[in-house]
Amino acid sequence: MLLRTTALLAGLGFCALAQATSTHYPLTLENCGSTLTFQQAPARSVTIGQAATEMLYALGVGDTVVGTSLWFNNVLPSFKVQNDKIPRLADNEPSFEAVIAKRPQLVAAELEWVVGPQGVVGTREQFHELKIPTYLLPSDCEAKDNRVGADGTRLAPFRVETIYKGISQLAEIFDVPDRGRQLNAELQARLARSVATAQSKGLKQASALVWFSSAEMASDPYVAGHKGVPEFMLETLGLHNVVQSDEEWPAVGWETLAKANPTFLVIARMDRRRYPADDHEQKLAFLRSDPVTRNMDAVKHNRIIILDAMALQASVRTFDGLEQLAHAIDGYDLPK
Repeated sequence: MLLRTTALLAGLGFCALAQATSTHYPLTLENCGSTLTFQQAPARSVTIGQAATEMLYALGVGDTVVGTSLWFNNVLPSFKVQNDKIPRLADNEPSFEAVIAKRPQLVAAELEWVVGPQGVVGTREQFHELKIPTYLLPSDCEAKDNRVGADGTRLAPFRVETIYKGISQLAEIFDVPDRGRQLNAELQARLARSVATAQSKGLKQASALVWFSSAEMASDPYVAGHKGVPEFMLETLGLHNVVQSDEEWPAVGWETLAKANPTFLVIARMDRRRYPADDHEQKLAFLRSDPVTRNMDAVKHNRIIILDAMALQASVRTFDGLEQLAHAIDGYDLPK
């Protein structure tokens, strides 16, 4: 019986290898308003944005990455050894010169404001004039106007399918389409498990506020609007977002937020230190000492959930955040 089972598994493995697919070049695809054509898989790539970096690592093509930039958190532990060997061009936005000096055959960017019509690193046209294609993650450009607000305005609610699309297209570009399908299947299964965990709680009236950061501790915080990635996470798990702005991360006063009195407070933890409130410990200290925030139910009952900043943005870490959020909610004893 054991021999028959082993033979069957071996046969299945052989079939899987026999059915493995490859990208047919030249490959042409549409990406955020640009038509890109690849004659072959890029051998050298630069990433601007942690989501793009970790997506390439997860697809198994990290050996093509010759420079990274724009980090909010430390790299996922499973990618640390690989990432340590790759030059970091900048903690935040790199210069145009630093990127092209790496002679990339592809620049993969997480956010349109770094490589777009008003790109702080450069426009797509600037890169394309040098025959360097740029790929923008669809999650930040589809159904979104990045010319409005500091982080853009969603014209329609964020769709998790845009993450899957980015993975599929990058997998196709780098000639690993099977790995792209496998990764998407894994992420979809994790999403389903998170939903099942949250649904078992049976919450009906629970709400949440997601605090990303603040320019100054006493200033209005940058919180999640109601059409972005955090809204998708909350809604998927059965929570109501108390912030109704269409902006991705609007600044809203604490008096308004305290009046909304959310059931849960979700705060971003990051290793970046651009603003004082990037430090989640400072966030916690503020919430517990400020005369307005310390009287919020979520603060008084310690219903504060800490998630990595990258888990609140469209990335492979979004699914980590969903799992952590679902398990945290499940750990609270709340009226149904």
